[in-house]
Amino acid sequence: MRHFHLSAALPLVLASLAMAPATASAREKPVITLPPETLPQAAAPEPLAELVKQVDIPYERFTLENGLTTLVHTDRKTPVVGVTVYYRVGSKSEPEGKTGFAHLFEHLMFGGSRNVPNFDIPLEAAGSTSTNGSTWYDRTNYVETVPTGALDLALFMESDRMGHLLPAVSQDKLDKQRGVVQNEKRQGDNQPYGLVDYAIGDGLFPVGHPYRHSTIGSMADLDAATLDDVRKWFVDNYGPNNVVIALAGDIDAETSRAKVQQWFGDIPRGPEVADTSAGPVTLDTPVSREMLDQVPVTRLIRAWSGPGWTSKDAAPLAIGMHVLGGLASSRLDNVLVRDEQLAVSVSAYVQQFEQTSFLQIQMDVKPGVDRAMAEKRLQEVVAQYVAEGPTQDELTRAATEYVSSQIGALELVGGFSGKGSTLAEGLLYAGDPAWYKKELEHIAALTPAEVTQALQSWLSRPVYALTVVPGDRVEDGATMGGWSDDGANDAGPQQALSAAEKAKLAARAEAGPPREAPALSTTPKLTFPVIQRAYLSNGIEVALARRTAVPKVSLALEFDAGYAADSAARAGTQSMMMDMLEEGTTSLSAVELAEAQERLGASISAGAARDTSTVMLSALTANLAPSLELMADVVRNPAFTSDDVARVKDQRLAEIAQAEASPIGLAQRAIGPLIYGQDHPYGTVGALGRANVIENLTPGALKEVHDTWLRPDTARITVVGDVTMAELLPQLERAFGDWQLPTSETPQKNLEAQLPTAPQQPQIFVIDRPNSPQSVLLFAKVLPITGSEPGKEPLELANEVIGNGFLSRLNMDLREDKGWTYGIRSALSESEGPESFTVFTPVQADRTADSIRLILDDMKAFPASTPVDTTELQRVTEGNIRGLPNRFQTNAQVLGGIMENQQLGRPDDYYAQLPAIYGAIDGTVIDQAAAEYLQPGNMTIVVVGDRSVVEPQLADIGLPVRYLEGVE
Repeated sequence: MRHFHLSAALPLVLASLAMAPATASAREKPVITLPPETLPQAAAPEPLAELVKQVDIPYERFTLENGLTTLVHTDRKTPVVGVTVYYRVGSKSEPEGKTGFAHLFEHLMFGGSRNVPNFDIPLEAAGSTSTNGSTWYDRTNYVETVPTGALDLALFMESDRMGHLLPAVSQDKLDKQRGVVQNEKRQGDNQPYGLVDYAIGDGLFPVGHPYRHSTIGSMADLDAATLDDVRKWFVDNYGPNNVVIALAGDIDAETSRAKVQQWFGDIPRGPEVADTSAGPVTLDTPVSREMLDQVPVTRLIRAWSGPGWTSKDAAPLAIGMHVLGGLASSRLDNVLVRDEQLAVSVSAYVQQFEQTSFLQIQMDVKPGVDRAMAEKRLQEVVAQYVAEGPTQDELTRAATEYVSSQIGALELVGGFSGKGSTLAEGLLYAGDPAWYKKELEHIAALTPAEVTQALQSWLSRPVYALTVVPGDRVEDGATMGGWSDDGANDAGPQQALSAAEKAKLAARAEAGPPREAPALSTTPKLTFPVIQRAYLSNGIEVALARRTAVPKVSLALEFDAGYAADSAARAGTQSMMMDMLEEGTTSLSAVELAEAQERLGASISAGAARDTSTVMLSALTANLAPSLELMADVVRNPAFTSDDVARVKDQRLAEIAQAEASPIGLAQRAIGPLIYGQDHPYGTVGALGRANVIENLTPGALKEVHDTWLRPDTARITVVGDVTMAELLPQLERAFGDWQLPTSETPQKNLEAQLPTAPQQPQIFVIDRPNSPQSVLLFAKVLPITGSEPGKEPLELANEVIGNGFLSRLNMDLREDKGWTYGIRSALSESEGPESFTVFTPVQADRTADSIRLILDDMKAFPASTPVDTTELQRVTEGNIRGLPNRFQTNAQVLGGIMENQQLGRPDDYYAQLPAIYGAIDGTVIDQAAAEYLQPGNMTIVVVGDRSVVEPQLADIGLPVRYLEGVE
């Protein structure tokens, strides 16, 4: 791959660059002094056609005699291999009465096979990323990214469940995973607008169309699934001839061929998956539907089915819809959000599938705006755009943004969006692993006329109009998502298996000879990029980690602020100010600012976390100089115009309303004040803040906050990407070096403020949310340590044992054994001030109290009755050591690691030290950390659910219970 570099010639300035050594424990501030004539001038954006050339995934292909096809891409930048396995079967393959079955089966594939009792434990212990899978209309895939030395183990395990699954499938496993999937469905249904996708499928397609029913399916069909169904699905669909494996990373084709033949070669072919007729559908007449839901604002949705993956209109529609409602400067944004302020958010996009697509336009109506007026203007703006089409400038900006994102995607070898998936989907859907390249070349060559023609062909057909309005939800997600359209979704006809089918299943279920799992081989150690440090002439510290895998640069400008800089009386001010940075400068309007980023293929975003306020830049290396100048204008010269402030305030108020309509949002907003108290900087409702504070903000107040907290002496710049320090520093000096230090004192946050007295026993706070099929549980407490306290690694590993990861005790108990939740996770806050420990999970409503008891019991038992065992110890120590290369594949991951080290006061070589640190940790110190910090005796528990269901369960729980009216 050819890398982009700055097109402007740089003078020899190395002699005047003073850089501090990365290992210095204390640094004086060396500065750079550059004559103005040596500073680089802004470069013109790189032509789109040149950018497209940078997206390249060379591959080799081979097919075994049993039909298994393998694609291999070599990428030696990190000693890992992405293993991506695609089965050509998805929800569109499901017959009547079997909706949700492909996805249910995906869950069962993780339950163990003939020679692999548990699929996750060996791989995660070997340093793999969390093994995962997904199901969609056209396919089911399974992904893991493993250290090179664990590739044989991964292939052995994938081949064992492909060829030897049935002996391990039992009724107990089916029942448990059925419960998990049904809680996954409840979790999605329980969100605001959570029933929309069901309604869109019903509205666009007739009964029986393969893309009509949802992938999650209906509760009735999930309940009806039998063990024979499971076995038949496996035999019919999971043969090697219906599979594409992509191996991407530290591997080559010759080595891959031998390994794939060794592990998969003896698996017999299965039946060919029959082609499905599932093209787009044109409605006879426009269709309208209105849904009531527990939502804060009215949502207008306009939808059509569209062309399939390889259609000549697919790319023009994708870019055309992006111009309409995907760009920050989109037509819908400019008219409906900025100019006329009829909406708080808008979008337009294409969900692309193999044989059809979903074309969707969405508008969240601003509270107080007449719905009829909003609908009329939405229709007029869309009609005008479809009639006129995009301009060449809009087309170029949309295409550049899309191509830039594809260049960034080249960093990942595996996972759901890595290079392996790109190749596999091209082969599955287009018969060509390099289809992505044809698509990008098509996008780069698009003309306004071609896009206009596609828009007119597809968006001029009768529309499906769905409107979701605030009110009491009257429809039940449990009865939606299935085959029929009568609302009942009773399971369809259940046909008994024939004698021949039963014989075939019995033959495949025979145990057969045992297979031995291969041993792990040596994997090279993590090589974390060298970090160079320097200072600009005004004292801003700069850290750079050079990585040349892709021609992009990721940059973070951090300020020591965050929403902890707000008092309770100003909750939300800091993040509101940061949001306003993206709304225009003294020289550029919000639209002009968005357009400038789009032309450069750059992305500038701003936001406030708990301890820091950060402006992020993602830029193409070729366009770094102008991107930095744009970023500097955003940071240093925000406009804070009255009109923009008023508009963004309305949007923020709508965001707060959305959060308070969400069960998860309600829990998250409640917990901070309860455990930290109103007087501590962390005792807030989160970054969004409170509505009464936002309503009273003025441009002057926001400017004051900006000038107080965003200044050179609170700033730090961290950069990762394809640029040298010699190239970077002059550009940063040009953009930020003349930013003068204010005369006022540096602002301070009082992170040592008094905390409320911890409760003597767990206490429960319930927030009523009627009609909730699940209860959201959030356990939390403040720990007597700060995030920057050294030697916390045993505590972090204890957290992994109890709740941080798929194999944690809480997840294996509450999800895998009981089936009461789709997932549970614990976390340490890693904050600069007092750290918090949290446990979060949505559980089925009728198991609310049982889940609370189980979680408390599991936490008490660790380590009192169940200390860490040898398997857990190996997984969190040796497994983490072997998995370190997986954690730093991308620029963003490296950037995040450096920023965390800086925030918590760790040395630059911290990740190089981690193997030795983990290697010295034994079970005793992990148990001590759990006993000292992770006990539940003083936990605060927030429950968000239907009080009529929850209250009877809590009557005899033996803990104090208080009912809240909302976030206090």
